[in-house]
Amino acid sequence: MLHLPHQPVQVAAVPPQRAPAREDEAGPWHTEAVCRRDEAGLFFAPSKEPTAARLSREEAAKRVCARCPVMVECREHALLQPEPYGVWGGLTAAERRVVLARRRRREVELRKAATDRIAAAG
Repeated sequence: MLHLPHQPVQVAAVPPQRAPAREDEAGPWHTEAVCRRDEAGLFFAPSKEPTAARLSREEAAKRVCARCPVMVECREHALLQPEPYGVWGGLTAAERRVVLARRRRREVELRKAATDRIAAAG
């Protein structure tokens, strides 16, 4: 951790959340999210946050995500929305952009493979 004990971590106000992407019989997934009970400010950057402080805050947020029972649902919500800011489901906004780019490339590859199979069969 790059944060010294005598320097408090700055946290930003949490922006209002969008409606959940889906619900199940037990209720919306986000009602079980650990971040709703504590430490919510870790998940969103304050304005003009220094890089070292941002990295430290993001790692702390990811540790909270790691113990969350709905981490996968949260991550999928952030990828489907897509959420442009904050740590969601253990991923930063930059990490989510990478995941989305990989998914798009994979979809293109799968469509091309399907088209090639159809052409070969025909």
